[in-house]
Amino acid sequence: MRVGVFDSGLGGLTVIQAITKTFKGAQIFYIADTLFAPYGEKSEEQILKHSLDVTNHLLRNHQIDVLIVACNTATSAAIKYLREKFPSLILIGTEPGIKPAMQNTLTKKVGVLATAVTLGGNKYQELLNKLSKEHDVEIFEQACIGLVEQIENGKINHPETVSMLRDWLKPMHESSVDTIVLGCTHYPLVSEVIKDVMGANISLIETGTAIAKRLEDLSSQSGHINDGELMIKVFYTGDIKIDMINMILDTWQNGGKIVVRDTNE
Repeated sequence: MRVGVFDSGLGGLTVIQAITKTFKGAQIFYIADTLFAPYGEKSEEQILKHSLDVTNHLLRNHQIDVLIVACNTATSAAIKYLREKFPSLILIGTEPGIKPAMQNTLTKKVGVLATAVTLGGNKYQELLNKLSKEHDVEIFEQACIGLVEQIENGKINHPETVSMLRDWLKPMHESSVDTIVLGCTHYPLVSEVIKDVMGANISLIETGTAIAKRLEDLSSQSGHINDGELMIKVFYTGDIKIDMINMILDTWQNGGKIVVRDTNE
């Protein structure tokens, strides 16, 4: 099985990491669309165009069977159109894990860290409205403007990054939020900083594991046998910090053969 995955940068590698723990016998083609990153600060029309361009590239050059939109922002802006445009393609999007957060919180107070586009998007708002009728939980939303750039530049533990997170998380900490939804695939890369700010008892909800499970289920329905080598190829469209990729890959305990290259190659 040939699986295409894309994000505006390195964040989608957190999804790939989750996939490598259980998914086998496939080729994964990951595109970090760094030339147009970050998506979270672009209009929905721009995000849709970039998402369509990357999808066409993956279909044309790698003949993918599955497409994973490993970006909450791109999912919000483009997933509906992509499903209509490519009905024969198995399509998996990314959305904030609000449901498990609402189910797990003990203080009934949940924080959501995401981009402004995700928080303002119809997909997120519809999900939040639906779940709010089922759970009596107070939601604290925060658009993390500039955080993706800090992560892409390798400033995970940089004082500026820590200061940004402290400012954003202060209202949540003071209000006894005990569960935070990481509504962007980049944000798990700063999870340790978030834990340091919020305290050891904070629960962080990310979506990589849920996406991996969805991939297993849908691929199995298509006849995929989950066995054999897993080949991962990582491509990028613009400037990227290779040392950041290597740092992320070095944390993986499982996975297959990994190749990193520019899309022009």
